[in-house]
Amino acid sequence: MVHAALFLMAGLADWVPMRWPVADPAALKLLEQTPVNCLLIERVHWSPELTSQAKQQNVILLGVLRSADEVQARLREAKQCGLAGVVLEGAFSPAEVQVARAAAASHQLALIALSRRSQILWQDEIAGTYEGVWPGIRAVDEQQKAEAAPSGAPWIDTNGGFLRFVQAMRSGPFWMANLPPDGQVIPVDRYLQAIADAAMLGARWVVSLDREFWRRLLAGDGPALKDWGRIHAYLAFYERHKQWRGLPPRTQLAVIQDASSGALLSGSVLDMIAVKHAPVLPVPPARLNDEALRFARMAINLDPAALASDQREVLARFARKGGTVLNGPPGWKMPSTSQNGLTLDQQDVDKLDQIWKELNALIGRQNLGVRLFNVSSMLSYFQMTEDGKRAALHLVNYSGYPVENVTAHVRGRFKRAYIDLPEAPRKELTTYEVDDGAATGLDIDLVPTAALVILEQE
Repeated sequence: MVHAALFLMAGLADWVPMRWPVADPAALKLLEQTPVNCLLIERVHWSPELTSQAKQQNVILLGVLRSADEVQARLREAKQCGLAGVVLEGAFSPAEVQVARAAAASHQLALIALSRRSQILWQDEIAGTYEGVWPGIRAVDEQQKAEAAPSGAPWIDTNGGFLRFVQAMRSGPFWMANLPPDGQVIPVDRYLQAIADAAMLGARWVVSLDREFWRRLLAGDGPALKDWGRIHAYLAFYERHKQWRGLPPRTQLAVIQDASSGALLSGSVLDMIAVKHAPVLPVPPARLNDEALRFARMAINLDPAALASDQREVLARFARKGGTVLNGPPGWKMPSTSQNGLTLDQQDVDKLDQIWKELNALIGRQNLGVRLFNVSSMLSYFQMTEDGKRAALHLVNYSGYPVENVTAHVRGRFKRAYIDLPEAPRKELTTYEVDDGAATGLDIDLVPTAALVILEQE
């Protein structure tokens, strides 16, 4: 009986998920002409009527379970309602997930675990977490003045550093299921930032709308419907470019880091480097070998004491071949985390200065893959195909307003470039040589919330 569940899971790479807090089957009409094809349904909304309409629209329904005690009883009910599977969301232990997965398979149901970051089962066909920060520039007062990070740039709340580590740990689909701030009316640009914050790093944000947005959407409010159209335009944009999903970053800078040295945190070292727009490749110590460092010429070893002898030898060989290795200060440890366990305590952020100053000096103004200008409110992600003939530069703007006159210097010679935007047609970009021909320059007139620049050698 397991084969049906396995067949269902085979298509999960194309599932575009959304939380759906509506029982009325007629509301599914909102999904027509959108990429959303997978809905997370709370127990109170399970019904054969909703399932029947969803099947007519080729939409997958997954029931959400939040207690290990209810799994066995609810699986039979989920099957009777015609659900395709269940989502375990919460602090389930790996053992509880395995027991639930076996039970779900016996009912021919798929199972996805949205876990705490510290309990993610990396080997799962699809993995995810409900723990995440809400993306955007952090304000420090009612006048919305931006807070500064140790790097000197505006402090951007992002799940990007954590998702860079996810990319290093697995190649399959990953869902960020963080919720918008409770009790707030969220401007549509913040939803677009949440989509792009995850998608830039190859993950999918599980779309979740605030209550007021839902009220207006179900009432047929014109501005709400327009905003909903913008949301699914951004979802569709990243589905059109899914060939870049899972491709590792191309950079000359590697950071050896794991959970104990802050890889699961938001606002840690990987995010600080990203704010400087230096492309960076996280390398978990367990995966540290010569191949992992083949494109690097600099390696940052955050916790030297955590490496085994064979891993230290990899770095020694790297240094003998001319690579630069920066070790964390003796006895240096990540500062304590905040109460949510996802970010650093604000008063402890300055403790990162002891390693950040050396990092910043090492990175300097070097072009480690790409250099960007006029992008203080943005984050980026740079990728290149294995043969080096095509490159992709992802840009996400967290400011809430379009940014003009962005310049990029990409290492290598590329003859053609174009920019894709979620809500505008493709546009060719003029390329020119910079850095004595070692890099390709290009100028971008406007970046709204997200953009993807493609460069080609031919």
